[in-house]
Amino acid sequence: MSHAADEHLTEDKSLKKFLAVALGSVGVVYGDIGTSPLYAFREALRPVSYDGVTQAEVIGIISLMIWTLTIIVTLKYVLFLLRADNHGEGGTLSLLAMLMKTAGSNRAVLMMLGLIGAALFMGDAMITPALSVLSAVEGVKLITPALDEAVVPISIVILIALFAIQSHGTGLVARFFGPITAIWFLVMGAGGIAHITDDLSILWALNPLHAVTFLIQERFVGFVVLGAVFLTVTGAEALYADLGHFGRRPIQWAWFALVFPALTLNYLGQGALILKQPEAMSNPFYLMFPSWALIPVVLLATAATIIASQAVITGAFSLVRQAIHLGYLPRMEILFTSETNTGQIFLPGVNMVLLIGVLALVLGFESSDALATAYGISVTGAMVVTTLMAFEFVRARWHWPRWVAALALAPLLLLEMVFLGANLLKIHDGGYVPVLMASAFTVIMWTWRRGTDILADKMKRTDVPLAIFAESIERSIEKKSQNAPVSVPGTAIFLTSDPESAPAALMHNLKHNHVLHEKNVILTIRTVNKPRVSQEHCFHVEKMSDRFVLVELRFGFMQSQNVSQALAYLRKCGFKFDIMATSFYLGRRKLVPDAESGMPMWQDRLFIALANAASDPSDYFHLPANRVVELGSHVII
Repeated sequence: MSHAADEHLTEDKSLKKFLAVALGSVGVVYGDIGTSPLYAFREALRPVSYDGVTQAEVIGIISLMIWTLTIIVTLKYVLFLLRADNHGEGGTLSLLAMLMKTAGSNRAVLMMLGLIGAALFMGDAMITPALSVLSAVEGVKLITPALDEAVVPISIVILIALFAIQSHGTGLVARFFGPITAIWFLVMGAGGIAHITDDLSILWALNPLHAVTFLIQERFVGFVVLGAVFLTVTGAEALYADLGHFGRRPIQWAWFALVFPALTLNYLGQGALILKQPEAMSNPFYLMFPSWALIPVVLLATAATIIASQAVITGAFSLVRQAIHLGYLPRMEILFTSETNTGQIFLPGVNMVLLIGVLALVLGFESSDALATAYGISVTGAMVVTTLMAFEFVRARWHWPRWVAALALAPLLLLEMVFLGANLLKIHDGGYVPVLMASAFTVIMWTWRRGTDILADKMKRTDVPLAIFAESIERSIEKKSQNAPVSVPGTAIFLTSDPESAPAALMHNLKHNHVLHEKNVILTIRTVNKPRVSQEHCFHVEKMSDRFVLVELRFGFMQSQNVSQALAYLRKCGFKFDIMATSFYLGRRKLVPDAESGMPMWQDRLFIALANAASDPSDYFHLPANRVVELGSHVII
């Protein structure tokens, strides 16, 4: 085969790989935003439909929807934020981890913004499955009104099944995500094309002046409509959060080649349908299709909403893992569902919390109409937070002057604040739900961070400097002092978060057992502010004396903190120890609340409850179960 033919074959393979990744991104990244046409236009019509809708109102609303997609999704996320990556990873906490490197005096503000953004995403992760599945299943009412009472039970069965399969991983199912969602977008686009000719005046919606005119003429009602219009961009945060799974270019190509055109055509088609048949306002999406196609479309919509829900659930798992590794949440059990893709994880505790929350929302609101009012606040809030953090990013990381950053982002922030204000009007109609959810998640993360900092400060007051301790022990053994500990064969590995102080487990072992191993490894596990650390850079070894060695293992915040695996690699690199003659010593603290600790009593109790709920460190760090020794102590906090 010639060199030219080889190059052509290589180009062919790389093109096929690129198209496969882009197709996969359609299923995962755009699953949520792709289900918005089921309910967004219907909800936007509601405030203006009491005395019938005019042509200007329909064109104005569709114009608002198309230009919201253009400005928020295309400009902000697809063209701008996808470039603000942390070594290829995106999302609120990835952005926070990157900003904390150069935070300076803004550290506390940035941390709180990051926590609020992450908390709002968790609220979104509960509302999205409930709203998406409900809105899809409601299509059965158009097949036969007798199924009206079955909508909630069917939705609950689908959601329970969805959360039940999470433990099996998404690897196998993910292969079907892209093609099914691609078919969904093609069907939506085709449905829109079929109805645009119902009233070609709908094409005036492509002119943004109609959106502006609508807002000016409708005034307060137009402001209320904005709250529903924003439903068109639900799921836009997934673009940024899933950056690490697919890369920037495949996500961008999928948007411009398929997703954006299909959404635009569908919204134009829904608008033209209403101009021709105003009675179709009850459910403009499903009424776009002929009766013979209704059952297949309902089934396809249900599949699409399950995929959208799957995407946001997976995103919640990834976000919680990042939060754990960055020190904002206690350790939780993390199961890996793929041997090759470390991004495919399952967190049983998070899965159960999400399921309970989703079922409570379905049973509490019972319809997509009622739930849609609660949806926008979490999405708009998360977007406002991301824009504020993006200002700091372009200033600190891209070195834009403040006035340039403000000039570029202020109009976007103003627009998002208007959308947030419009959604806040729905507080009393259910909008309080995401606010309460986000507040609860923020308090939990802030309490854990604050409590661990206070605990670390308290421990430092009584800690013995490791260098002084090691020198003293070595001297007493060398002089065969009466108080010298008995030397026993083997290696002891003491896990600690502070390598400068003697670990509590080491001190307790000496105090109660009066023994010291031949080799003592003081092991510190660090999570660095980047997604992954290569094997050759994941450790640092420093010999303190003949008996004491400092070892630091470094992991990225997207990696599994598998200590056994890291030590096995360390052994291959020349660090001598026999795992069968090695014991791992862990310190277990019993925390006692104290009103004078620096946190209110309720926060003390919450921190202690979180600490007690944390997964066992030997499981979390993948330590050999039969080689672990735990030594406890009481700590007042």
